[in-house]
Amino acid sequence: MSAAPSPGRARGAAEWTRRAERGSPLLIRFIVWFSRRAGRAPARVLLRMAVPYFFVTAGTARAASRDFLRRALGREPTLAERLRLLFAFASTVHDRVFFLEGRFDLFDIAVHGAELVDEGGTILMGAHLGSFEAVRACGRTHRPVAMAMYEDNARKVQSALAAIAPELQKDVIALGRIDSMLRLQERLESGALVGVLADRTLGDEPVLDLPFLGDPAPFPTGPMRMAAALRTRVLFMTGLYLGANRYEVRFEPLADFTGLERVSRAERDAQVNGAVARYAACLERHCRLAPYNFFNFHRFWR
Repeated sequence: MSAAPSPGRARGAAEWTRRAERGSPLLIRFIVWFSRRAGRAPARVLLRMAVPYFFVTAGTARAASRDFLRRALGREPTLAERLRLLFAFASTVHDRVFFLEGRFDLFDIAVHGAELVDEGGTILMGAHLGSFEAVRACGRTHRPVAMAMYEDNARKVQSALAAIAPELQKDVIALGRIDSMLRLQERLESGALVGVLADRTLGDEPVLDLPFLGDPAPFPTGPMRMAAALRTRVLFMTGLYLGANRYEVRFEPLADFTGLERVSRAERDAQVNGAVARYAACLERHCRLAPYNFFNFHRFWR
């Protein structure tokens, strides 16, 4: 039985924002260096070695991923399934090296809903589900694709990857700054696609408690309110990792706020809340479809 959307407010800073970023900068740089010289297949051997270590040492992530898989699969996950989720995560991070180098020939990428992104600036609202880099790879040869994100929790990986394609750093829009909305508006007015991950709350912000894999979970309304303020279309996006070198990129409509200036504040709030509920339902459906792609390694439910 599903619960009705319940407005609320997250309390305090979210646990994931307080957790230190894992990984040695030197080791990350070595893996990037080895991958670029040895190639994708030999470098994936390193992932096989790293995943068990991460599983053993990352207690919070281990418990959170087990909780998620139990909900998504409808049963207790096996050890192999829990390791499969971590290996999928490691694979998507590792594949960013080759996507950034433009080595799209290494991958088999299927795209569904490409016709939805044909016109005008659009916000692509995703989650920590699959690979955003796979989504950006599909659009890079046709339309500009920018990423709006909070950078503080991935500085080590971002620093190592920035050395591969420094020109792409101009396509990263840091959120939470004075000029963030202005930069977003400029990109959208130029016809760019802007990706944003909307499944994590930062802490003290408005949320909707929505049914998600069996229990209510807090979904931030901020990203959707930002889209409404920018008067733009919103599509759900994800780049699901299907194993080996296969990805499946999906786009689905969530909302169209282009005519929002003509409605009352109450109606605008209702449209935003309805869009967040559609986002949560879409995310749940894709989590059941591809359960080894949800890389939100923190306590997601209240």
